[in-house]
Amino acid sequence: MTRQARTLVALALAAALLHASAPFAFDLEGHRGARGLAPENTLAAFRRALAIGVTTIETDIAVTKDLVPVISHNPNLVPELVRDASGHWLSAPGPSIHSLTRDELRQYDVGRLNPATKYARQFPDQQPVDGERFPTLRELLQVVAAAKKPVRLNIETKMTPDNAGDTVDAVTFVRVILDEVHAAKLDDRVTIQSFDWRTLREVKRIAPRMPTSCLTIESAGMNTMGTNADGRSPWHAGLRDADYASVPALVAAAGCGTWSMYWRNLTPALVADAHARGIALLPWTVDERDDMRRLIDMRVDGIITDYPDRLRDVAAERGLSVQ
Repeated sequence: MTRQARTLVALALAAALLHASAPFAFDLEGHRGARGLAPENTLAAFRRALAIGVTTIETDIAVTKDLVPVISHNPNLVPELVRDASGHWLSAPGPSIHSLTRDELRQYDVGRLNPATKYARQFPDQQPVDGERFPTLRELLQVVAAAKKPVRLNIETKMTPDNAGDTVDAVTFVRVILDEVHAAKLDDRVTIQSFDWRTLREVKRIAPRMPTSCLTIESAGMNTMGTNADGRSPWHAGLRDADYASVPALVAAAGCGTWSMYWRNLTPALVADAHARGIALLPWTVDERDDMRRLIDMRVDGIITDYPDRLRDVAAERGLSVQ
């Protein structure tokens, strides 16, 4: 047996011991609220997720021209989701959210998918709620605070190494989010996640107790693990990927307690490695029941899904404690 094989066996045993001594509590996260069932990243989607019984609402933040954190996955207005004040679908990508004030942004309707787009055909079960607007983070926090059952928030900072000008800098991005979270007195229910780890390092600098989640993806369309000639990825806040033996080791060096990866990138060896380092695993975005089952059997700590109703059923089937 090679040294690498012996190390993987030891990590797997350590992970098994770590989980064998306590009930397996599972984090059921609704992606953009419940994108498969209600208009994504709207108050309607968040309320639908709460009604299903998610443990965490996963969502995204952009920042307006007047520095209001608002809920949006895309940094700009997109034809797939957005209608103008006259009710017409945008015919082309619109302005960046950062170029609009909060009042200007409220003119747009995001209550249904544009039926003429390929994107809409991916979510045939989504029920429209006309009149929904881009919510502010403050509005979402108010919904969470009023919920009958405590629920967490997993907030993604939507910035990239190459989108300077389309949003604020990392320091400002983190400040406007944390100001709202502090004002709502919900610090103990929030995790900050990002593909661009600059914001995660900033969170740890100014709010070291707030959990952070390192997002990664390795695919043909996007690869945040690709490195430059110096062994660094522009996504990883200056860390040199080549200095670390594995992705979980890199995540630990970034100070993240959770690694949230594109679900197809996860392997049993990586599960063992991460759990041996005390890192929780949260794959995204998993929508098919068989894939949910396979990942649960790999002992992931939670799943982000567009269909939290499906995941709740599968978790119950597997005898998991959802809390």
